[in-house]
Amino acid sequence: MERLNAKLCLQNYYIMKENERLRRKAQLLNQENQALFSELREKLSNSNPNFTTVINSAPTTGKESNGSKA
Repeated sequence: MERLNAKLCLQNYYIMKENERLRRKAQLLNQENQALFSELREKLSNSNPNFTTVINSAPTTGKESNGSKA
């Protein structure tokens, strides 16, 4: 029983580490996405002012979908 518990604790540890790694990666990808979206918005608004309404009304990814179950 103790061996099983130790094995499960170790698996849990590795899962938590992987979760942290994936969360950091998701945050970096989100930052990159936001920067690219901002760049696109700026380029489109400079080339055609009519696009700003469409771009500004597009949904943004933020803390509303961070995966937490608060």
